[in-house]
Amino acid sequence: MTVIVLTNCPAGLRGFLTRWLLEISAGVFIGTPSARVRDLLWTEVKAFASQGRALLVHSSDTEQGYTFRTHDHSWQPKEHEGLTLIHRPATPPPTTATNPKPGWSKAAKRRMAKR
Repeated sequence: MTVIVLTNCPAGLRGFLTRWLLEISAGVFIGTPSARVRDLLWTEVKAFASQGRALLVHSSDTEQGYTFRTHDHSWQPKEHEGLTLIHRPATPPPTTATNPKPGWSKAAKRRMAKR
């Protein structure tokens, strides 16, 4: 089984993949091509993804039963004691917004005046 997930990729690439794989949702392709065809498809995806991101998951003879590859993705696969895990880069904490001023807003005052 092979799964390819595309994000923000050209429509032509999606059309190209539908020749060998079935698109079950927008940008999600599944199928059972041979290893040679799968590797050729992945080469084409990397070449034509332009600004987009791509993820390939396929079955393999590993402890997990599958392996995956990424292209221009911030989450990267990392080996850990024989298992492939996804490493998410640390994101800075969100900045706190300034506290709103106490009292009624101008729009709320106008609505109350119309009553």
